[in-house]
Amino acid sequence: MSVLVDKDTKVLVQGMGKTGRFHTDTALAYGTQMVGAVHPSRAGTTEVFEGETDHSGVQGRGDTYHAELPIFRSVAEAVAETGATASVVFVPPPFAADAIMEAAAAGVELVIAITEGIPVADMVIAKRFLVGTDTRLVGPNCPGVITPQECKIGIMPGYIHQPGKIGVVSRSGTLTYEAVYQLTNNGLGQTTAIGIGGDPVNGTNFVDCLSLFNDDPETEGVIMIGEIGGTAEEEAAEWIEQNMTKPVAGFIAGTTAPPGKRMGHAGAIISGGQGTAEAKIAALTKAGVVMAPTPTDMGTAMQEALAAR
Repeated sequence: MSVLVDKDTKVLVQGMGKTGRFHTDTALAYGTQMVGAVHPSRAGTTEVFEGETDHSGVQGRGDTYHAELPIFRSVAEAVAETGATASVVFVPPPFAADAIMEAAAAGVELVIAITEGIPVADMVIAKRFLVGTDTRLVGPNCPGVITPQECKIGIMPGYIHQPGKIGVVSRSGTLTYEAVYQLTNNGLGQTTAIGIGGDPVNGTNFVDCLSLFNDDPETEGVIMIGEIGGTAEEEAAEWIEQNMTKPVAGFIAGTTAPPGKRMGHAGAIISGGQGTAEAKIAALTKAGVVMAPTPTDMGTAMQEALAAR
């Protein structure tokens, strides 16, 4: 099984510019059901994709693929015509929050916002708009979500993923890939990998993902990758201690980060003495999470956590 996305997920692209087109192409090569795009100035046209199939993706496909995606003026029109249940946002930062809200207003169940640099004030408005809707937002400023050999939505390299039994949730894109690669190499594989993004205001958080993995019968353990800034990891530690029934391994990035200096993501900053790596590591260790001392130890930490149960 998987969480959030599977082989039946129908995906809409919001923003078919150069970046959106590139990653739509890789998703189609992987076998993801990309069903259309939204780009108001190009509505009524069709975007053609073809190339060699990515054989690390959906099985049972030919060596090449060909797809013709219709482009719509609005998300509502696209959903009505295609039956899309998910969207991926590649809209530029000044307009991305509006794109998220448009998708929610159209009833899209899952919105994955890849866009980096969305103003925090815009995201506060968007997050408030989502309250009371049936839409789940992942991101922004995230690599996306992938269920290996079923559905790839985002910018992650598909070939490093392998179906397996470990859920992955991470604030860091590149560390998500590192954890996934280690899990693939040690034979554990992944059920689903979720990049939640590192912005201070985002949609889905650690607790949301941990709960999904805890309820998924095929997920036997979870790797959780955090970083300095905010209190999301401490909140996750408290939830793990009280609710998690499966082993969790973890890593926190930023142990050498100086206070007051942003490191990488907009939310990765130690402010007012809070959000330090040491505090997060202590909270997760107390909750029973097996912590990896370095990024190269994440796969080993997951093996240790599984063996301890």
